[in-house]
Amino acid sequence: MQISSTAIPGVLVLEPTPHRDGRGFFTRTFDAGPAAAAGITFGEGYQDSQSRSEPGVLRGLHGRSGDGEAKLVRCARGAIWDVVVDARRDSPTFGAHFATRLDDIDFRALWIPPGLLHGFVVLGEEPADICYRIDRPHDPDSDIGVRYDDPFLALPWQRPPEQLSARDAAAPSWAEVFGT
Repeated sequence: MQISSTAIPGVLVLEPTPHRDGRGFFTRTFDAGPAAAAGITFGEGYQDSQSRSEPGVLRGLHGRSGDGEAKLVRCARGAIWDVVVDARRDSPTFGAHFATRLDDIDFRALWIPPGLLHGFVVLGEEPADICYRIDRPHDPDSDIGVRYDDPFLALPWQRPPEQLSARDAAAPSWAEVFGT
């Protein structure tokens, strides 16, 4: 497994090496040894979650206030355009974003440290299954959100959203949440 840095400190891309043959493929989607060497660890309270989204669904931008949460995100079925925004006020990349395609072909995963906002849009014409490994239990009182189409962020969505949740459609602007 190759682990590489991005332009946002702490955000890492994990790239496994799938083994393919006439029967299909086998790939390791997570390896604790190389991950720990890169600073990715999970405590006893971690959780695994999965969502399924229809084509054109956009989810995000979501995050957690306070201590936040770290998560490892991958797409087990289909393809998504995954976006993270640095919401750490003391970060030199505060307000900057990183975006990448996650799919069931390359099996890349994205490590998102605490303090970032996350969202994705489903690409293609098939549903997508997204798997999350989150480093702590969910605290709904710490949920925060920012509009996916905030002009300040100018995010490079690869597909216009066809479906949003009521929560995402009513999300506040970056300035309303962060005052900048």
